[in-house]
Amino acid sequence: MRLPSSAILAVILAATWPAIGSAATPPATATPPPPAASPTTAAAVPTKQAATQAAMRDLWIGHIFWVRNVVAARLANNAGAAKVAEQQVVDNAKALAGTIEPFYGKAASEKLFGLLAGHWGAISAYLDATRAGNKADQDAASKKLLDNAGEISTFLGGANPHLPVETLRGLLNAHGAHHMEQIRQLKAGQYEQEAATWSAMTKHMYVLADALVGGIAEQFPDKFR
Repeated sequence: MRLPSSAILAVILAATWPAIGSAATPPATATPPPPAASPTTAAAVPTKQAATQAAMRDLWIGHIFWVRNVVAARLANNAGAAKVAEQQVVDNAKALAGTIEPFYGKAASEKLFGLLAGHWGAISAYLDATRAGNKADQDAASKKLLDNAGEISTFLGGANPHLPVETLRGLLNAHGAHHMEQIRQLKAGQYEQEAATWSAMTKHMYVLADALVGGIAEQFPDKFR
């Protein structure tokens, strides 16, 4: 039986990561470079670190995969599919939050889950506003998404000096912009453009995941020897 990515990641984070160097500051753009240009390329990463990055990437890809499913289901007025996808978004957020528990404790994990719930709530509100064609509500949801990105960045950066707050904010702002662009494109039936957005989103998730892995590993080198 294949273990969930969150379970694999928790085991690796808690016990088996090797020491790694400092992650470079990834670009905070809406269209990030491909994985080959990320701070730690596959050729340079030790085997156990590569496994950790793969698991973290898998969780972030799961986030955008299930959010996209919610968007498609709601736009199609498919309540059953939307309900299942929404639960997967929540479960994925719990798994992402759980990855920091071995280092920062349960309270920190619960705090991050609440912040990720806020991220999803803002995306959901933006989707509803776009479906209704309500520009004012779109703007309000967009502001909530940006504010939430700042809160997540401040929280993680405050816990780890190797995760610069401004770098995280840039990464998360670009991530939120991808969500909003994807929603608008799917609503408008711009499927070719949305395919390009999806490609950029996946690459951006690799950059974000690798930055988080690098920062935590640098903060806790004794756990990674």
